[in-house]
Amino acid sequence: MATIVYFEIPSDNTERAGKFYGALFGWKTEKMQGSVEYLMFGTTDHNGKEVGGGGIMKRKTPDQGITNYIGVDSVEKYAKKVQELGGTVKVPKTEVQGFGWYAICTDTENNTFGLWESSPQAQQQQH
Repeated sequence: MATIVYFEIPSDNTERAGKFYGALFGWKTEKMQGSVEYLMFGTTDHNGKEVGGGGIMKRKTPDQGITNYIGVDSVEKYAKKVQELGGTVKVPKTEVQGFGWYAICTDTENNTFGLWESSPQAQQQQH
């Protein structure tokens, strides 16, 4: 079943937001290679098992909210399904080199969410 695998938190000041969430939840952030304005972090459950992660990014628009990414086996297949069900694909399938592909969509209620497909190489590195 598809589930949330990643989320992004927009911020006006990524360093300040990283410190806030680090102090609040104990998340350890690190700058994404080649990016000045993107911090990545992992999350764990109550037993310390890694359960996903997220990123803190520079806010692009004043009303930009948190985006949840749902893991799917094919971004193209699910993007087509989004449109068939009355949603919109705002950003088509886009590669994140070495990690996978994403698309940004809105549902029928104008809520934004992302689709995420891990690349086979990234999946092998996780195991």
